[in-house]
Amino acid sequence: MKKFTLGILDMSPRLDRVSDEEALQQSAKLASHAEQWGYHRYWLSEHHGMDSLACSAPEVMLAHIGARTNHIRIGAGAILLPHYSPLKVAECFNLLAALYPGRIDLGIGRAPGGDAHTTMALSGNFLSHVGEMPDKVRTLCEILDGSYRYDGEAVQARPNPKQPPELWMLGTNTKSANMAAQCGAYYTFGQFMSSTDGTEVVQNYREQFQPTATREKSHVMIAVHAICAETDSQALTLAEQFRAQFPQSSIGRPDLKGKDDRMSMILGDVDRVRERLLDLQETYQADEIMVVSPVTNYTDRLDSYRLIAEAAGLN
Repeated sequence: MKKFTLGILDMSPRLDRVSDEEALQQSAKLASHAEQWGYHRYWLSEHHGMDSLACSAPEVMLAHIGARTNHIRIGAGAILLPHYSPLKVAECFNLLAALYPGRIDLGIGRAPGGDAHTTMALSGNFLSHVGEMPDKVRTLCEILDGSYRYDGEAVQARPNPKQPPELWMLGTNTKSANMAAQCGAYYTFGQFMSSTDGTEVVQNYREQFQPTATREKSHVMIAVHAICAETDSQALTLAEQFRAQFPQSSIGRPDLKGKDDRMSMILGDVDRVRERLLDLQETYQADEIMVVSPVTNYTDRLDSYRLIAEAAGLN
């Protein structure tokens, strides 16, 4: 049976309205199980001021998770670069890479990550910062490869790990794909939050990719909503429950076909999910797939990720 390289994108949701503390512990628990089940990556997203999501600083949480796992790659999906100094971001992830050699991914994105007032409180005029994104990405790449200079003087991000963090760009359009290609970063297309025909975006990234000393070839990961249960009907019920509890969510309308609606999630029992994963990989010629499993309680969430791993032939 064909196997997949699979990852998990965790948003540290406060399911069942648990405390932030409990939500974060559930994230650590999920990462530990993901490693046991054969997932290749575990990523945390960054959000600010959102009552339903607990993780505002992935770089801090990753230090906690790294100490509780052994080999799974861990990373951010994504650090929202418009808010921050590229040097500070590089320092944080170089430090993680020194603590957990060969395991750290630095995913970057350009979304605000919160409502307008929270965003302004975080870093001021977000729109002006978004306009600086190409320069910030270029600077970050130069810092990570050791070529950055400020006023003619070399500036380095310490510590200087033997195995630097793996650089990824997350996005949903050609703008993000072009930025990733131009600096030779790997690219994650967020199908779960886009109605765009991602095949054109991904193809554009591959065609424009500029190799670097550490990343010789383009590399594509597709991030998608997925729910797996013992039966198709149980999976559909879980999806409908989530939509009812979180109507503002970006998940597509649950269905058991999904080939026509790009926003629809991968949904069903093990056999159906395996079929949908194969279809997704073939459509994008994806090197990897990352899943977000939107359910309403932690028990069902663990079961879903365990069954997805079974569908992908990981265990």
